[in-house]
Amino acid sequence: MASSDTMSSTPIRHYDRTWEEIEEMLELAIERKQKWKDWFEQCREDGDREGMMEAARNSKALDGVIKCLKWTLGEEGVPHPLD
Repeated sequence: MASSDTMSSTPIRHYDRTWEEIEEMLELAIERKQKWKDWFEQCREDGDREGMMEAARNSKALDGVIKCLKWTLGEEGVPHPLD
């Protein structure tokens, strides 16, 4: 169990990511989302409900990642990630 000191401490952040690194991460997230969408379709064709659920979960999670990265980059039309 974590002590109250550990739970209330501020995380250490370095703020040393470049805009290029963030752009690359966005591209990777978009590619991975497409792979999960493709996997979902394959699982649907195969009748694999568990695979479909896993693919849907991962695809939805990547929606959040993509939205956060686009928001961080200041992309026009992207609402606040928590809205």
